[in-house]
Amino acid sequence: MFPVNTEICVLHAPSPSPGLPIARRIVTNPAMSREITKRRKERIDRVLTRRQKDLTLVMDNIWDPHNVSAVLRSCDAFGVAGVHLYYTTSQWPDLGKKTSASAKKWIHLDRHVEAASMVESLRADGMRLLRTGFSATARPVMDFDFTRPTAIILSNEHRGTSPELAELVDDEIYIPMQGMVQSFNVSVAAAIILYQAFTQRDRAGMYDSPAYSEVEMDALKREWYSR
Repeated sequence: MFPVNTEICVLHAPSPSPGLPIARRIVTNPAMSREITKRRKERIDRVLTRRQKDLTLVMDNIWDPHNVSAVLRSCDAFGVAGVHLYYTTSQWPDLGKKTSASAKKWIHLDRHVEAASMVESLRADGMRLLRTGFSATARPVMDFDFTRPTAIILSNEHRGTSPELAELVDDEIYIPMQGMVQSFNVSVAAAIILYQAFTQRDRAGMYDSPAYSEVEMDALKREWYSR
């Protein structure tokens, strides 16, 4: 789960000027320095309504900025509210301000440096933890019920799951492949796993009503309006 700041001033909608076309009316928060169009506000409201706060990824020392950006873009596309960053042997990459790095502003990022406390916190929130891997006990992505609160650990492209995380998380998930290559690029794997989760949750109607409470939704809207 990810925190929502509810200590934000109340949003006020000014009365439209008599000569201002409806399509161009704006909503303004006096505490914010920017204005937001009615169309953008409606899009933000629609997106937040479909955000899934109990589906998340843990990015385990993934160092390549292109892969990280692509993973965040998939998270945004499939309604993942936030991701957990576990960086102990690699640096969080500089994503810049172009292409899919723009998805970073719409995804909550929660940083961690201690495996046990991160896993304990996720489990305390009711999350089932899975990690990608190819051991004899690993199960295909289709075997898992992603309508349950779930955190999936995506690991470094070359070293695999960090040993301290592997010791704490037994369940492994893999994507069946029919060719000569054994594994997908980490960003492609993230997209496939999240799409599987999306299809299950969509069929279950989990995108049809907000996952957040009314108070949380109001706070998130006010925050997003200012971005």
